[in-house]
Amino acid sequence: MEEKKRGSFGGSIGFVLAAAGSAVGLGNIWRFPALAAKDGGGLFLVIYLVLAVTFGFTLLLTEVAIGRKTRQSPLTAYGKLNKKCGWIGPFACAVPFIIMPYYCVIGGWVLKYFITFLTGQGEAATEAGFFGGFITAQYEPIIFTVIFLLICAVIIFAGVGKGIERVSKIIMPVLLVLVVGISIYSLTLKNTNSSGETVTGMDGLKVYLVPDLEGLTFSKFMTTVMDALGQLFYSISVAMGIMVTYGSYVGDDTNMVKSVNQIEIFDTVVAFLAGVMIIPAVYVFAGVEGMQAGPSLMFVALPKVFAAMGPIGPFIGAGFFLMVLFAAVTSAMSILEAVVSSIIDRFKWKRRSATIIESLMALALAVVVCLGYNEWYFETKLPNTPEGGSAQILDFFDYISNNVLMPIVAITTCIMIGWVLKPQTVIDEVTKNGERLGRKNLFIVMVKFIAPVLLFTLLLMAVGILKF
Repeated sequence: MEEKKRGSFGGSIGFVLAAAGSAVGLGNIWRFPALAAKDGGGLFLVIYLVLAVTFGFTLLLTEVAIGRKTRQSPLTAYGKLNKKCGWIGPFACAVPFIIMPYYCVIGGWVLKYFITFLTGQGEAATEAGFFGGFITAQYEPIIFTVIFLLICAVIIFAGVGKGIERVSKIIMPVLLVLVVGISIYSLTLKNTNSSGETVTGMDGLKVYLVPDLEGLTFSKFMTTVMDALGQLFYSISVAMGIMVTYGSYVGDDTNMVKSVNQIEIFDTVVAFLAGVMIIPAVYVFAGVEGMQAGPSLMFVALPKVFAAMGPIGPFIGAGFFLMVLFAAVTSAMSILEAVVSSIIDRFKWKRRSATIIESLMALALAVVVCLGYNEWYFETKLPNTPEGGSAQILDFFDYISNNVLMPIVAITTCIMIGWVLKPQTVIDEVTKNGERLGRKNLFIVMVKFIAPVLLFTLLLMAVGILKF
């Protein structure tokens, strides 16, 4: 009765699609291709895949199991498992609370570009200063942020089954079709560059898939490993409280091992296809240099690529930004749900009140982020700021949540399960219906030894203590 009262997914398909929707977000769309381009193409892919089936599997399984076992969201789940570990809960809840405001701001940017291409104004997006002019405007970014946040709030307001699950079942299949369609089209592209050389999408695919081992040193290899590890946080939504929350809505009869495997596969396939979509297209029209643009890859480089495609460019652009918008919404609604669910479990508020209060707090902070590009603009340096670059309010929020708090939450979760409660706690939960955990020994070794070491190394790099 308790499970129904707090809401639950109608079945394993709803859970898998919702969890995959959370995992498939903006980080997959722009961060994965940019890192792959920077870190030797196929080398990054191989390392990422190895980490996904070891490190990623371990953290994903752990968090979903914590959620289902406790029937609680992150703020209260850790304390219910072990009172001495209850302090982890506020840290785990702080991550989505900090991420939500700036994620909505970026979601607003995506919405702006989708409408721009949908209304046939895609050519304007290629003009110098279009992106900078938009994000530094006083009111327009706030308006788009409000619209994006409102979309997410309405979904969460509707609840787990009628909101999250229903929307995920509609959006995720459409998103997958768009990703596959644009990926195939990207491979058919060709262009003659200024040197008279004809470059094709298949050439770009080789850059993406074939490992570039030229000049590979131990330092470069470890940097690639840490980049892939950091990307996994974005890709599978761990250490954000999201998978604990979604796990708490999973029925006891759900085959959790099978579901986690499906989430892994879905997310990895979309992350890989994001590279197939973007890298060949950008390589054809902008070369290797154009692939390393980071976030501006999506808002500056890609609009120029769509313009270079000719008459079909605006349609491809609209389809691309619709796909990105879907990915942003499914991720943002899961981030919002992690906080709303925590408020409900901790303070016993109704979903309506919790959603309204958290949305208003997120909006207030989102406005601060928007103002960070105009009225409250400043430049500062963070340990992860690129050479010659500067950080603003959005970058500060991102650094605290993703580079500091997330590794701390992941490390302490591994210590709690690996050493305080023992790995059998998770193993018993995921196999309680007689399921077989095929990677049982791998899980034990990862959660006790390898994952904490990797995570601690990542944290030391994030705060600037360790460099390779």
